[in-house]
Amino acid sequence: MQPLTSGDFTEENEPFALFQKWLDEATKSEPNDPTGMALSTVDADGMPNSRMVLLKGHGPDGFVFYTNTESQKGQELLGQPKAAALFHWKSLRRQVRIRGEVALVSDAESDAYFQSRPRDSRIGAWASQQSRPLESRFALEKAVASYALKFGVGEIPRPPYWRGFRITPTYIEFWRDGAFRLHDRIVFRRASAAEPWTKTRFYP
Repeated sequence: MQPLTSGDFTEENEPFALFQKWLDEATKSEPNDPTGMALSTVDADGMPNSRMVLLKGHGPDGFVFYTNTESQKGQELLGQPKAAALFHWKSLRRQVRIRGEVALVSDAESDAYFQSRPRDSRIGAWASQQSRPLESRFALEKAVASYALKFGVGEIPRPPYWRGFRITPTYIEFWRDGAFRLHDRIVFRRASAAEPWTKTRFYP
């Protein structure tokens, strides 16, 4: 059985348009979180960390996700502003790998996305001291209740530590499963965001 495909993707010469096409197809076929991506960072000692986050924006300027900047990944990104991300769409037997520099998005962009989140998620952003020790589940629930009471039915401002990060890619690889492990791999690379992309086919 051949992987689902909309034409020969290896003929594409623009990575962001191809990513959008694949994401659109994954949105129709993946049972859960087609925007889920494995985000990899490194700490001050160079030890890597990976975890799943959700992509919340993308385009020619990069790939955006949000987090608590006081969390482990937030501190690692601020200290070593480079990251890798991986999308794996099992239903399509495809993956996309991204590598690049990372920078904070603007306050206005973070504010706009924060206000689009469900109210309970906004309260949770205030209540959770992400990546730090938690004495009990009850302590977290108590913090949630406290902030829910504090904000009442009014607006909930964005916590100053809750921000968006943008990966500006210099490497994007598109991988499609092939019979007998003879996969298709197309890599787009550039020296910086100001440079044009070059495209190379890789051995599986």
